[in-house]
Amino acid sequence: MGTEAAYLAKPGSPLVVDRELYGRIGDPNGDRELVDSFVIPIRSGKGWEVPAGHVARLSTVNGPQVGDLNIWNLHNPRERFWAARTRQLHAAHISEFDRMWSTLPYLRPLTTIVADTLKDYGVDSDGGRVHDLLGTRCDPYVNKLLVDIEFDFHCHSNLTRAIQPWHLTEFDVHDVLNVFQLTGLNSDDQYFMNTCPAKPGDYFEMFAEIDLLMALSTCPAGDLSVSMWGDDPQDPVETCNPIQVDIFRISDDALTGWVAPEVSSYGGFHGAPPATWS
Repeated sequence: MGTEAAYLAKPGSPLVVDRELYGRIGDPNGDRELVDSFVIPIRSGKGWEVPAGHVARLSTVNGPQVGDLNIWNLHNPRERFWAARTRQLHAAHISEFDRMWSTLPYLRPLTTIVADTLKDYGVDSDGGRVHDLLGTRCDPYVNKLLVDIEFDFHCHSNLTRAIQPWHLTEFDVHDVLNVFQLTGLNSDDQYFMNTCPAKPGDYFEMFAEIDLLMALSTCPAGDLSVSMWGDDPQDPVETCNPIQVDIFRISDDALTGWVAPEVSSYGGFHGAPPATWS
């Protein structure tokens, strides 16, 4: 098999999107209406709802900034974004026309990425790429482990606060998409982070396939040009910028041909007799 991707689908699989349809949805000059817009300040988090058939845009309005994104089914938070499976089905760094998949037993696309101004960034000299699924959110527990410092505004904490209005807790926060984050694996197969390449006005758009709750943390490490860990941990607050969120309603005409995805049609019982299930 060599270096061929492991997860290969038959023709017609939901892994392969209709590029004409989703290109139309992602057209910034297409038939869309701005229905909400807000800015998430530095080192904070916010949750918001995105109805099916709408697009959420994340923008680096003032300069480079990494954002840690969580997504749930608005009506059933047990169905949430599955970073590891998305990484296997698409890539370790995702972009336009990739999809963000939900956890078992649902396994359907929560979003389809319809626009990404960094889609042509490619690979840097260290092998780094943008929009990372290799790592996860920073958190106060690992920070305490690494440098023995307590800090309450890591992405895990920001997301925890952000989802409280929906009666969700720390246990609902999950592995993230690190939007605008430039990462890779070094020669020792260790995770590295390089400086975020986003410029003012860069953006990343996701089309909501079902009604969604999203939450984003503006990472306290800012553009990742300064290390918060190691022998001499620094406070990179000067490298932090806000992220803007815009929500667009897509017209019915632009959505012609779109069908909301159903949950997995797997009908088995994992080898157990159906009578044992309730």
